[in-house]
Amino acid sequence: MAASAQADESMAADGRGPEPIRTLIVDDHALFRRGLEIVLVTEPDIEVVGQASDGAEAVQKAGEQLPDVVLMDVRMPRSSGIQACRQIKEIAPSAKIVILTMSDEEEDLFEAIRAGASGYLLKDIPLDEVAEAVRAVHGGQSLISPSMAGKLLTEFAVLANREREDGQDARPEQVPAPKLTDREMQVLKLVARGMNNRDIAKELFISDNTVKNHVRNILEKLQIHSRMEAVMVAVREKLIELS
Repeated sequence: MAASAQADESMAADGRGPEPIRTLIVDDHALFRRGLEIVLVTEPDIEVVGQASDGAEAVQKAGEQLPDVVLMDVRMPRSSGIQACRQIKEIAPSAKIVILTMSDEEEDLFEAIRAGASGYLLKDIPLDEVAEAVRAVHGGQSLISPSMAGKLLTEFAVLANREREDGQDARPEQVPAPKLTDREMQVLKLVARGMNNRDIAKELFISDNTVKNHVRNILEKLQIHSRMEAVMVAVREKLIELS
C-alpha cells in the first residue's frame, strides 16, 4: 500500500498520470475495427496496442502485447471469439475481455461468460460509449445491467435444473464447492445485483480495496475468471438463491 501510494505521489510530482489502458481490438470487419480505433485513440487514458481479424490472430497479439482490455467479436474465421477468450485468459489472465457482437443468442452469452469474458455488448451500442465500457471493465465492473443479470441468472437456473433432471449433474466424485466467508457471500450477492466495487463498498461500509480483495478471493476459491461467472457458479452450487 505504502509503495503504491509513494509511486502515485512520484507520478503526480513529475507530471505523469496513470498508465493508459492498453486495448486490443478484434473483429473480422476492417471497417468496424477502424471505427473503434478512431474513437478510442482520441481518449487520453486509452491506448490501442493492436488489432486482429480473427481469434487465432487475437491470441497471438494478446501474447505479444499483454493488453489490459480486449474488445472482441464472437463469430470470426479460423478461431471464434469464445475459443480465443479461453486461450487469452490462459496467456494473459489479467486481461479483461469484452465481447462486442451482433449475436444476441443466449448460448453465445453463456459460453462467453464461462470462457472468462467480463462483458457482453451488442454492436448497436453507440461508439462513443465504448471508451466508457473499456474503463468500466478495467476498473473491475461487469458489463451487464441489473435487469440483464436477472435474466441471465433465471435462464441459468432453468438450464441447471434441466441438467439435474437429465441426470447430468450426478457426479459422485465431484469436489464440493469451497466455502465462502460470510463477508464474501455478502459481496457475491451484491455482485449478483449488478453493483460495481464502489457501490458495494458504500453498501457494506468498507473500502474499495477491501471489496477488490474479496472479489479476488471469491474468484480464486471458485476457480473462475469473471464476476459474472462467479454468480453463475454460486447459483449452480446453491451458494445464493434467486429472488
